[in-house]
Amino acid sequence: MPSADAVRAAAADSGLDLSALPVHVGIIMDGNGRWARSRGIPRLLGHREGYKTLRSVLLAANDLGVKYLTVYAFSAENWRRPKVEVEGLMKLIERAAIDELRIMFRNNVRVKVAGRLNEVPDGLRRALEKGVETTADNTGITFTLAVNYGGRAEIVDAVNRLMAEGERSVHEDKISAKLYNPDIPEPDLLIRTAGEMRLSNFLLWQGAYAELVVVEKTWPEFNLEDLVEACKSFQSRTRKFGGDAE
Repeated sequence: MPSADAVRAAAADSGLDLSALPVHVGIIMDGNGRWARSRGIPRLLGHREGYKTLRSVLLAANDLGVKYLTVYAFSAENWRRPKVEVEGLMKLIERAAIDELRIMFRNNVRVKVAGRLNEVPDGLRRALEKGVETTADNTGITFTLAVNYGGRAEIVDAVNRLMAEGERSVHEDKISAKLYNPDIPEPDLLIRTAGEMRLSNFLLWQGAYAELVVVEKTWPEFNLEDLVEACKSFQSRTRKFGGDAE
């Protein structure tokens, strides 16, 4: 693995302005199944390869200086997939959460989770909670794993929390304060792989004004150079937030 200085130097040489990075990057990691199918191997092997990609992209983002990375690991809708694939994904995420914890801690990564964890298998929930607890004081990149996550469900859960507290009316600030991780800033950049042009219920509230970059490569093919190119595309945009750029 190249050093952080080498990663940053290579990115700067390619034209990336390291002083204007997106603070928070969200990624919809799409295409694991298609990658596997194109090679005639089981889908779960595609997910396993995607997990390896995630590790390298996370560490690269940390080296670059990105402050927050949120990835879509398992959506609330993914339960509709074949039972054997769902069970395999649950075990893969649990195993990764256990095996990667030492690497997360060694690289100063702070781990967070988003989603309805009460609905996932107990072993996975415990592994994720241990990761959050163990890395809570780390000061590097904040890495959020969205598991059993849906953007609509997150909004519903936020409103239900407000109702349970006796709120009779809500406004945007109140909802934002009751989201799964209200301390994390809204994403500046959303990346989706495998060429799909939709958000698929990911960070719907937070990503209202995020810049979207779609990459044709499947997730297992995604690498540091693709992350740098996505950040360069972000830097080329004029962000108006509904206003007038002039």
